[in-house]
Amino acid sequence: MFLSTRVAICGAGPSGLSQLHAFESARQCGLQIPEIVCFEKQNDLGGQWNYTWRTGFDEYSEPVHSSMYQNLWTNLPKESSEFVDYSFDKHFGQAFTSFPPRTMIYDYIRGYAEQNNVRQYIQFNTVVRWISYSEDTKRFNVLVKDLKKDEMRSEEFDYVIVATGHFSTPDIPYFNGIETFPGRILHSHDFRFAHDFADKHVLIIGSGASAEDIALQLYKYGAKSATLSYRTKPLGFKWPDGIKEVPLVVKIDKETAYFKDGSSQEVHAIIFCTGYIYHFPFLDDNLRLKSPPRSLYPPGLYKGIFWLNQPRLLYLGMQRSTFSFNIGNVQTWYARDVILEKIILPSTKDEMQCNMALWQEKGKSVQNLSDYVHFQKEYILDLIAATDYPRFDIDRMSNTFLECIKSRTENMLTYREKTYASVLTNTIAKQHHVPWLNEMDDRLENFIKK
Repeated sequence: MFLSTRVAICGAGPSGLSQLHAFESARQCGLQIPEIVCFEKQNDLGGQWNYTWRTGFDEYSEPVHSSMYQNLWTNLPKESSEFVDYSFDKHFGQAFTSFPPRTMIYDYIRGYAEQNNVRQYIQFNTVVRWISYSEDTKRFNVLVKDLKKDEMRSEEFDYVIVATGHFSTPDIPYFNGIETFPGRILHSHDFRFAHDFADKHVLIIGSGASAEDIALQLYKYGAKSATLSYRTKPLGFKWPDGIKEVPLVVKIDKETAYFKDGSSQEVHAIIFCTGYIYHFPFLDDNLRLKSPPRSLYPPGLYKGIFWLNQPRLLYLGMQRSTFSFNIGNVQTWYARDVILEKIILPSTKDEMQCNMALWQEKGKSVQNLSDYVHFQKEYILDLIAATDYPRFDIDRMSNTFLECIKSRTENMLTYREKTYASVLTNTIAKQHHVPWLNEMDDRLENFIKK
């Protein structure tokens, strides 16, 4: 059967690569697998981690996918996110900081792909334009464009796996008077170089992870001040001098921003850290996920993966994620086993909805970060139980995550100097020779000894 079955994977970021690895792993174990084709619009793999200096549009006038900035370091320890079957030890062969720069994570992702021999399945510079499903043929019609050749073509597939992520299309709200502002306005998606804002007063609208880290980037690279404007509640960290939190901005009049508490601030630049929307313009309306942002258990997806109205359409990594690469990795194992018919989905939509309702009810009880981590842990364990995915100490990985959050709350400027032990190898990370605040050289060779 599987020789005639075709599977399309949209995107070659961490989730797409994990899906390719899941199939390749099965093939290497002697199992027959379908024909796999992965479409990637960028010129290389890595998804978000494939950094580009470009903003807006790429060389083919396609929207830029990556939201990475030049000097980004991880804000969570690598020990809470390493691939279970490909440790950082295995890739780099030595201990290094728990909070590496993006250059190291990208190198690690590339190594993961090379080890698993998945590049053979990927068609680069190929963007998916449209996907629809035919009830007559019981197959998906996938229209793609070869960007280099400037040619369109259509192919049919039995399954489609969407692994394009949801951190590329900015959500930018309007604020009264913003059109009078004479300075630079951008979304964090287009933030690249913190030193562009040296000696400036910067307004950051938002209070999520991007707002937090960009504020620290601005502090590190010489901005006069960073003012974070929150909608519901402040982050509440012990900020250094020059960073403060204020309620939501209510009006902007030229270079002055006015806030809900009656205060005001002179600003020279505005950075929206207001999140992203789920955006799948290449999917027919009856296939398109329209999930609320930051959803714990996206509605319409059985097991958080299978499109309820057409389970041969799969989505990866659509949840809010604590376990970074591993949640997508676990999903791909489950997805593979369904496609290989090792796992049989419920025969009716009602059965699937009953299971989804249980998880959505659990999600309602999540009140704090600890609850959130526990919810994700239960979800991962539920998927793992049905597959041969490598077992790992998820409780220990959860504790590493929570310890990091506590450390960050205690000192925003030094939490990256903490070290943690790998859950997979027990290797204890090595503290970097220069504190994050003073380290301006993010090159790979500055962190790894040859």
